[in-house]
This record gives sequence, C-alpha cells and structure tokens, in this order.
Amino acid sequence: MAEENIQDRRPTVIADELHIVYRVNGAKTGKGSATAALSRMIKRGEERGVRKVHAVRGVSFVAYRGEAIGLIGSNGSGKSTLLRAIAGLLPAEKGKVYTDGQPSLLGVNAALMNDLTGERNVILGGLAMGMSREQIKERYQDIVDFSGINEKGDFITLPMRTYSSGMAARLRFSIAAAKDHDVLMIDEALATGDRKFQKRSEERIRELRKEAGTVFLVSHNNKSIRDTCNRVLWLERGELRMDGPTDEVLKEYEKFTGK
Repeated sequence: MAEENIQDRRPTVIADELHIVYRVNGAKTGKGSATAALSRMIKRGEERGVRKVHAVRGVSFVAYRGEAIGLIGSNGSGKSTLLRAIAGLLPAEKGKVYTDGQPSLLGVNAALMNDLTGERNVILGGLAMGMSREQIKERYQDIVDFSGINEKGDFITLPMRTYSSGMAARLRFSIAAAKDHDVLMIDEALATGDRKFQKRSEERIRELRKEAGTVFLVSHNNKSIRDTCNRVLWLERGELRMDGPTDEVLKEYEKFTGK
C-alpha cells in the first residue's frame, strides 16, 4: 500500500543539482598594486569589474502535490533565491528546475501599486494572479475581510502609500490566498500581523494542501513552520544541509542555532 501511495504522488517541482550565481558589477577594490589585483581576478576566473556570488550550490529535491515545505536557514543562505529560481525569475548557472503547473511567488504575481487604492490593487492583483474579473468580484469581500486591513477604518479605499508595511503584506497574502495554486511560494508573509491573522493564514495554507497544491514557506518563525509544514528544507551557505520531516529537521536546526 505504501509503495502504491508513493507512485500516486505527483511531483510539482524538481530541482536537479541547481546552481544560481549572481553577477555584481563593480568588484571590490583591495589593497596592493593594480597588477596584483589583476592577477587575483584572473586566478578567480572572474570577468573584469564583475564579482560572482554563488547563492545556491547544487541543490536537489522533489516536491509533491499536497505538501507544505518550510525553507529555513541563516540570513543569506539562499532561501529567497531558491524561490525566485523556482518561479522562473532567475536563470540557472548549472542544473535544472522543472515545474508542473504555474508557480506563484507571493509579492511578485500580486505586485501592489502605491498610488492606487487598496480596492484597485485587489482587482489588479487578482488579474495578475490569473483570476477573471468575475472571480475577483465574487471573492473581493473575502479578500478584504481576510486581510483585516479594514478592522480599524476604511483603509481599502485609501492609496497603498498610506499603508504600513504589515498592512501591505497582509493584503498581498490575501490576494494570493484567494486563488487555488499549483505551487504557491510565500516569503516571510506570516511574520506580519497579529496572531489572529497568522492563524487565518496557516489555515489557508492547510486548505491549499488539501486542494492538492504545493506550498513553500520561508520563515524565521519555527512555530509557523511547525504549524503549517509537513516537510522542511534547511539551507546554509547555498547548500541543502537537510531535507526531511518538519520535527526532525527543526530539531537539528535548533541545535545548530542554539535556539
């Protein structure tokens, strides 16, 4: 029976020995002669005036429908870069990313415009996420209620520039959460808002899993990871250090960080 279940699981994302390298113009200047600097650059194999940052190093994994996968690791470990690569926003230096369905990266597909009202942003954000105008109309009030931004006033009719960063993040999540996704990637959205909003968000992630979607969640809040994810990928310095059940990986990570 177990073998049958494994065969029935459909992969949504496959990363195969994935490497992502950023090229930054303006290499750092150092002490010493120009000749010595040129020599160092040639040894590193770098283009003149370009510094390479190897953000993701040979990462491989397979994600399946119905999984919620937490991404953890120190700042700069490559978590957000990995999400951007899955979304197709960054090219692979080496290796491949394969996706089944359309990956949605929260904050990119639902980009918000500061000079427009929250109401207009709900409509434009919904269209950007692939919803029809009719679907947006049907779900509009649910989106506003879910975000909670109107609890202390009629903020939905005000320009986005009047919102706090937390309010904007909650509205972005609410727009994204109004649609069913093949693959939804969330980068720290649950760190915003009060516990009530976090609980609503966690419940929506569980619903997405039941609807056979795959959710990736980047968070520094281990409780959010425990409450919503059944699997965790731990990245350090761009390398996949551990991949497994949430409790097992978090236990090792907490030993590593001393928290």
